[in-house]
Amino acid sequence: MIARLREADREGGFTLVELLVSAMLGVIVMGAVAMLMIGTLRGQPKITKEANNVSSARWMLERLTHELRNGIAVKEGTASKISFEAYVRHGTCGGSTALAAGTSAIKCRVTYECSTTACTRKETSPATTTGVASQVFTGLSSSQVFTYVPSAANATYVKATLRFPDPTDAESPLVISSGASLRNATLGY
Repeated sequence: MIARLREADREGGFTLVELLVSAMLGVIVMGAVAMLMIGTLRGQPKITKEANNVSSARWMLERLTHELRNGIAVKEGTASKISFEAYVRHGTCGGSTALAAGTSAIKCRVTYECSTTACTRKETSPATTTGVASQVFTGLSSSQVFTYVPSAANATYVKATLRFPDPTDAESPLVISSGASLRNATLGY
């Protein structure tokens, strides 16, 4: 009989206090994990918007610098607007039909104009400035986009700086910039 009591005494188990303490620790750990998940899910829209703004801005600056590299001369330049002659690979100025390989590019006037909310692009014949502008970027916080070297009147280098609000910090905007030389202007074509 005593041997059976000794065997029963050796059987392991948890006391009620141990079970309550471990359950409480589990609840605390699960609560911390839940708070982290909620914080992440709340911040996701801001991160997504910021990533979309950066992606759109990079695309616009890449397009602008590509066109500037094919540029001949800046015709009008302010901090919020640039109008320049450039060689484009379309059948007509403002058209969407691409030229066949081996066909020379045509000279057109390209105008980018930015406000405190958006930038537009217009492509016309070199002699005119009237045409249909299409929006290429939105979400700006400043219309001060273009800088010219040495000056707007005889620029050979143009820098574009896009500023848009940082959804996580209203005090400091996100800034993306790029620039390009007007190769045909520097080559004298």
